[in-house]
Amino acid sequence: MKSADYARLVALAAIWGASFIFTRVAAPSLGAIWTAEARVLLGGLALLAWLRVAGFDAALRRHWRYYLAVGIVNSAAPFALYAYAAIHLPASVLSILNATSPMFGMLFGALFASERVTLRKLAGLALGAAGVALVAHPGGVRADAAFYAPVAAALGACAGYGLTGVLVRRWGQGVPARGVAAGQQLAAAAVLAPLLLFTAPAAAPSALVVGNVLALALLASAVAFLIYFRLIADVGATRALTVTFLIPVFGVLWGRLFLGEALPAGMLAGGVAIVLGTVLVTRG
Repeated sequence: MKSADYARLVALAAIWGASFIFTRVAAPSLGAIWTAEARVLLGGLALLAWLRVAGFDAALRRHWRYYLAVGIVNSAAPFALYAYAAIHLPASVLSILNATSPMFGMLFGALFASERVTLRKLAGLALGAAGVALVAHPGGVRADAAFYAPVAAALGACAGYGLTGVLVRRWGQGVPARGVAAGQQLAAAAVLAPLLLFTAPAAAPSALVVGNVLALALLASAVAFLIYFRLIADVGATRALTVTFLIPVFGVLWGRLFLGEALPAGMLAGGVAIVLGTVLVTRG
């Protein structure tokens, strides 16, 4: 990898680590569905506009079924679940739990894509599960139904990310990657839109909330996806996936700097175990 590739990798981790901060600020005011809808709609439209300026055809009509499937499991459901979890949990915790996504990818790959499961991957899965247990049973933090439900929601979002890998491997051949970046977000916006009728923001959004929503959509969704697919093109999908190891570092850092979050030692130890487990699961 070149120095520019490392710079992109770190920038991507910093942006996606910050996405939990943006969600943590926006979701309590807007609610889970409105936060998720704003993210995918604005992010998808921004990406689509950029692709058209660049003269790239996203082939929305040709691949709409694929974009819809990926949009549901990779954006609509995960973003809504994370937004719900962000109402109740610190952004730092969400960034730590996010590192379990490759583990769900391994499980779904073994179940539906005949992916080979090795002892190393099983050890990584066990270590990651132990890390989740530490995060979910932290010392010095009240852990009850109001705590476990958002933890389960965050893990459900990670399961969606893991299932996306199976969809991409099985049905994604010939679909343009940049088209997926825009198409799946627009499809997610269409899926979430009817749910807006049954929910309402808790309060009128302040300038701070609007700013965080714009950062979530334009930076964490539009710009981040462009960086991610550039990394895949330059260094390959496996190396690009190492961003998963760095996101919790930035998530905890940004949570401390901007939201004043301080995590118990048990949560931090659980985060380390999850990241190490992810390394074992994804190491080629």
